[in-house]
Amino acid sequence: MGTEGFYGRLMESAGEGGERFDTHVAASILALGMEEARREGTTLSARLGLDAAALRRMAATLFPGAQDMLAGFVLEEALAVDAEEQSVRDVLWMSAAAATGFERDLACMVARRCLRPNHLWQDLGLRNRGELSRLMREHFPVLAQRNRNDMKWKKFLYRTICASEGFSLCAAPVCTECDDFAACFGAEDGDPLVARMRRDNAAPAPP
Repeated sequence: MGTEGFYGRLMESAGEGGERFDTHVAASILALGMEEARREGTTLSARLGLDAAALRRMAATLFPGAQDMLAGFVLEEALAVDAEEQSVRDVLWMSAAAATGFERDLACMVARRCLRPNHLWQDLGLRNRGELSRLMREHFPVLAQRNRNDMKWKKFLYRTICASEGFSLCAAPVCTECDDFAACFGAEDGDPLVARMRRDNAAPAPP
């Protein structure tokens, strides 16, 4: 079972309550984390930034019919979080819309996925950047309002951390005068990671 299979199983097992978009977001992140954990031989906690108790709690709340699937993955009781990741968690949590348990878990997962190499929307398993922007508007509205120029989200989060800690991320006085303008504001296009993994799975094995 690959990412799409994990996602489908999670959505089929979702409870009746809750916001459907939130369920989709959580299923997308969990499914991608499951696929990576399976491929890389790592724990699900290491991929998602949530300890075993938080993973079980979120699954029980949002996906009550998928407990057996979660049990098939190695979880991790002790979770290491370095200073950089903790800073991203803090920035997100301080701007949470309602300080719910889901938003706490979301802040942790987004912070961990920021460490991955692709666009943030891709590393969250989302379909496009628009879904990430909606996630930020609904759950971290203070940050969404501050990002009025639509900077790439990963860049914006790290820039926010730098500003809060008293130093500048770059030397340019304003963004429009920066040689790396496109790196912060350029298009975040590309395929979802789900599609990329599907192609990888379909490719013939080397001779």
